[in-house]
Amino acid sequence: MIQHKGLLSSFSFTAMFFLGVGTAVIGAAATNIGLTPAQVGLLITAQNIGFITAVLGFGAMADMMRKPLLLAAASVITSLGFFFYYAGDLFWLNFIIMIGIGIGIGGYEAVTDALLLDIHDKREGLFITINHFFVTFGELMITLYLIFLQMQWRRSMTQSAAAVLVLALFFFFSRSPRKPNRIESLAKRLQFMKGQPGLYLMLFMAVCAVGTEIGIIGILTSFLEAERGFDQVTSKIGLVVFLSGISAGRIILSFIIRQENILKLIKLFFALAAVINTVLFFIDMPTAALYPMLALSGLAMSISFPLVITLSGLAFEEASATAMGVIKLGIPFGGIFLPLVMAGLSEIGGLPLSMLIFPGAALLGLIAAVLGHRFLKLNPAE
Repeated sequence: MIQHKGLLSSFSFTAMFFLGVGTAVIGAAATNIGLTPAQVGLLITAQNIGFITAVLGFGAMADMMRKPLLLAAASVITSLGFFFYYAGDLFWLNFIIMIGIGIGIGGYEAVTDALLLDIHDKREGLFITINHFFVTFGELMITLYLIFLQMQWRRSMTQSAAAVLVLALFFFFSRSPRKPNRIESLAKRLQFMKGQPGLYLMLFMAVCAVGTEIGIIGILTSFLEAERGFDQVTSKIGLVVFLSGISAGRIILSFIIRQENILKLIKLFFALAAVINTVLFFIDMPTAALYPMLALSGLAMSISFPLVITLSGLAFEEASATAMGVIKLGIPFGGIFLPLVMAGLSEIGGLPLSMLIFPGAALLGLIAAVLGHRFLKLNPAE
């Protein structure tokens, strides 16, 4: 049995890398497949239906079963989803397959953080931060790889399926120490939220931040080709630039985060996202100016969600695990609700109208952060 902390950590990071692959593949391959904006929104919704089901189900099982065994099961499900995704052209069949991919990567989200908490007694926060960095890294690399393969995206999915199947074997032959469960049930999370207006506002902020990020990743290549004259290669380069902005922001901006300025930074970056996304999606500009704007858009949204998670742990120190568990519900909620609204708007008024969801969600997140100031007193400075 594999029990080495470094190896188990690397397996966790690899799982989150493929979570990023699964998240980004809808948008990265959308124009190659020929998906409409409404279909993109529906597939993102499907993925997040599976995701929330898995986060709740795998999270509950993590207290009763070996976590590596659960991750092995999630890997098998993810591998099968990658292999069969758009192997055929029937949309509703692929809608169901995408629910399966959501279940697999949702298992990764539910269990890898808990696994890292089990195997590391010190600096757990560092390892969990690195774990989530690999999600963005996976999103970035699958997009670059599709460019390298000259749009032969099915080959990338087959290769990813094979790699995830090997990862399933590694998890199957792994064992981790057992610690008291830190994953709260949905019922306990919802019970904890009663009488906590600050937590409701933070969950809403999380929905806005995650939904905006997932939605842009899903629709960006389609938007750049349809509205800005990009081709299949340059649109993916645009997505790479956007994801690079997110990655750089999460690394660089982590050095300026202090407990006393977290809420101020959340407000600032929601405001920046609202302004930059308005400019990016509604003002015509030369291609040379579009790339910097894409990077700035990624940068503006890079740390809002991680900051909201951190804020919840600080504001509810005596029940930080439960509070952070509530905030993580923002991942599937944001990934279901905003893409559905985007799909509906695109059917009503076309792709340009659906882009309103992105500056709009950032503005709503800013309003929630402003309202949250009165409920979240972290220290005398706040």
